[in-house]
Amino acid sequence: MPELPEVETVRRQLEPLITGSRIVDAGAHPSARFCDAVEARGHRISRVDRRGKYLLMGLAPCDEAGDGTAGTHSAERELVMHLGMTGGVHVGRTLPDDPYTRAWWSLDDDRFLVFRDVRRFGRIAVVARGEHSSLPTLHRLGPEPFDPTLDAATFHAALAVSRRRIKTNLLSQRPIAGLGNIYADESLWRAGINPSARRIGPERAGRLLQAIRDVLTESLANDGTTLRDYRTPAGSTGRNQDRLDCYGRGGEPCHLCGAVLVSRSIDQRTATWCPVCQAH
Repeated sequence: MPELPEVETVRRQLEPLITGSRIVDAGAHPSARFCDAVEARGHRISRVDRRGKYLLMGLAPCDEAGDGTAGTHSAERELVMHLGMTGGVHVGRTLPDDPYTRAWWSLDDDRFLVFRDVRRFGRIAVVARGEHSSLPTLHRLGPEPFDPTLDAATFHAALAVSRRRIKTNLLSQRPIAGLGNIYADESLWRAGINPSARRIGPERAGRLLQAIRDVLTESLANDGTTLRDYRTPAGSTGRNQDRLDCYGRGGEPCHLCGAVLVSRSIDQRTATWCPVCQAH
């Protein structure tokens, strides 16, 4: 599943390509997961943002005369997009004849914005700007990892609210947004914290927060991690998969101590860790 670095890479590449474009037509798979896409028709894309693992595209209304003039800021809506497990977005001059195209938007310069999703775990919704109550996971997201107001004490307090195992807590998106299996494993390995731990003290919470930021920064510099499906809007793969220290390396030696990394299911999600470096 695309996580924060992959979704942010998509956002960065899409922003200069589609901001300011007017959506003149749209189509979608009839599933409730995608059918909202057609409601973007007749709007101008005013911005491309990200929150956690969600893309948020501003939809400014155009006037009835059809000259593309944006309406009032208060009337702006949002196109919310979650890539799910296998979703991807690209911009092209043609609408592909692809059975996995779940939604498309025709732009006023004869280009198409296309959402492709093989497994159909993605989601598209059109809502009033900032009104995310119909999308519970987005509505309850914790702070962004790079939020300057998020310090070690605040992060520790957020983690302490739950008695869940630390990896499960991170995956819930409540204490911090944007982490999935890959970057939770990588961050916990780098911080030396066992994924099964239920409580960590303030010092280790600070170490984990720094590890999260470092891991995400490095992945962003490499356009994310491609294990199978993820591609950027430009069609290229990420490069971070060659730099993983822990995720997917069960049975291989730890890059720090040489011990064999362990992979086990924790709360029905696979976790990988070093039994020596992450003993507690």
